[in-house]
Amino acid sequence: MFLSQTAEYAIRAMSAIATLPPGELVRASDLVESTGIPPSYLSKILRRLVLAELLVSQKGKNGGFALSRPAGRIRFIEILYAVNAFPAEGRCAFGWGLCDSVKPCPLHGPWRRLKDRVQDWADNTTLAEVAEAAKFDQRVQLPTGKASGG
Repeated sequence: MFLSQTAEYAIRAMSAIATLPPGELVRASDLVESTGIPPSYLSKILRRLVLAELLVSQKGKNGGFALSRPAGRIRFIEILYAVNAFPAEGRCAFGWGLCDSVKPCPLHGPWRRLKDRVQDWADNTTLAEVAEAAKFDQRVQLPTGKASGG
């Protein structure tokens, strides 16, 4: 896959949180259960998402995590940048270190097209689309044992 495991986990965690009612908190342990992300890995990702101001966290008995703003205002590109998961500009997929249109590697053209498509998707897709799809798809598993909060 084009995205790293960290990127996939960050998107998975944010998507699960986006399916909750606005402002509702979810505990990290419930996210582990509903997303299948290893606890220590999830903890690091959640910390980065809080630092990027995509999530808010509340400590204590009724603590947990919630989106910092409406799902429609959080784009996937923000999630990817928060966990340093978007490929660096000029990074060579062929292994040459750096390449560009002046000194391209054999994969430069096809890789650039793929990266552009992923960039377009990430720039133009918000968590609202995930939340909306979850409302109508019975297969979507919401986090369980949600903490109340506000």
